[in-house]
Amino acid sequence: MGDNEDKFISILENHKGIIYKITNSYCKNISDQQDLVQEIILQLWKSYPKYDNQYKLSTWIYRIALNTSISNYRKNKVRKEKTTELTPILTTSVNEVSPMEEEKYSDLQKFIKELKEIDKAIILLYLDDLSQKEISKIMGITSSNVSTRINRIKISLKQKFNTKNHSS
Repeated sequence: MGDNEDKFISILENHKGIIYKITNSYCKNISDQQDLVQEIILQLWKSYPKYDNQYKLSTWIYRIALNTSISNYRKNKVRKEKTTELTPILTTSVNEVSPMEEEKYSDLQKFIKELKEIDKAIILLYLDDLSQKEISKIMGITSSNVSTRINRIKISLKQKFNTKNHSS
């Protein structure tokens, strides 16, 4: 393998969590997730020669992975049936969580999957502790737009939890 291939594989290995997190949020089942992972890797490989190292690698990966996921989501939206299967985001948690926490986490994932694709991308970046400035760069929107959207998303998610809790 050449130097470029080795560097690329190393980048993928070090940032695979970003890819898996995004694919889990945009795909309902494992085979779709695997297909999307392959598509994202292909797009990253195609874009790798044009990578500008003035940007953080994670910013570049988020941008390509989210754009690929949104494009894939739009393309497949019509033919996808709705399903309640929820595959949890890949976590490396060693601690056991209570059934109640697990249910809240599952609900949060479900509610996030119901968001518009742009809002879904923004909240995933936010939950990954990226700054509004970083989210702004990745999404190509202003920081104030990011702030407004995050606040609206939080309100929407809170309302969904409240509605679920009152209907239980």
